[in-house]
Amino acid sequence: MSDSIITPPTFDDFAELARVEDWSSIFSEAPEATRLFHGRGQCYPGLEWLTVDYFSPVLWIVLYRQPPEAFWGEFCHQLKARFGGVVDAALVQHRYLRGNDCEPLWGDVPDEMYAVENGLRFELSLGGQQNIGYFMDMQPARRWLAERAEGARLLNLFSYTCAFSVAAHAARADGVVNIDMSKAALRRGKRNHELNGVEEGDTIYLGHDIFRSWGRLRREGPFDIVICDPPSRQPGSFDAAKDYARLARKLPELCREGGDILACLNSPLMPEQFLREVMAAECPSARLVARLPGRADFPDKSADGALKVLHYRLEGETS
Repeated sequence: MSDSIITPPTFDDFAELARVEDWSSIFSEAPEATRLFHGRGQCYPGLEWLTVDYFSPVLWIVLYRQPPEAFWGEFCHQLKARFGGVVDAALVQHRYLRGNDCEPLWGDVPDEMYAVENGLRFELSLGGQQNIGYFMDMQPARRWLAERAEGARLLNLFSYTCAFSVAAHAARADGVVNIDMSKAALRRGKRNHELNGVEEGDTIYLGHDIFRSWGRLRREGPFDIVICDPPSRQPGSFDAAKDYARLARKLPELCREGGDILACLNSPLMPEQFLREVMAAECPSARLVARLPGRADFPDKSADGALKVLHYRLEGETS
């Protein structure tokens, strides 16, 4: 029996799935960062390789593999015909290519670009880097943090460009320790604080390897809230399969009793159960409170394939 032939999608298929007719109203509203199409969630067969974001005034399109030629030609033509006079520019990142090559579909991208979230601005780098400096899917976790950050001290592990720190300070946190191996990411984090005119208060930036910095982190603690948002697999830094256990067993030394921990896992290949089992084995004094919901504009066929953010509360040593 021969394999069935998968018909490549057309722009009409895409437009129906993405409700393209509603995009103009999104563009005319307040310029909050928005995902317009989330193929990566496996909800749209044949389009798993495509995402479309809006960072006012630019469309940011990411391709995770080379698109079908016929679809891509029609897609670019129709997108420009519909929105070329509405959106200043559209930029495509070919994520599947070495160097993450980018090309404009139309217009000129402003020299300075920002993602707007809950009234805060975060600097973007829409260029050849794989990551642009901002993870939109973490917005619900930052909202969760803002609701309880007032007067709290926060430890932001794997802080990257310090978006959690900015959100915490905007909510009147008492202090934040940001730690990440990338000094360049931390420099951008400082700019994000400055960009928002946020009173940093007691803010510390540590460009260190977390696994070699436990002593320093213990001296800065204990913390009321600990954010654990590591890369799923980054050579020379962190591999969740091997390193999450090492991270989890240190959490009781860093978080005060009764404090909150957000344990995050962003690998679509690793289920929620992995994170639950690691925390149960290595940090048994932490009680699972809830899994935070994801963004509505990031639909996912499988909860295990989506970003996983688990809220724990540290309750003291178990017998």
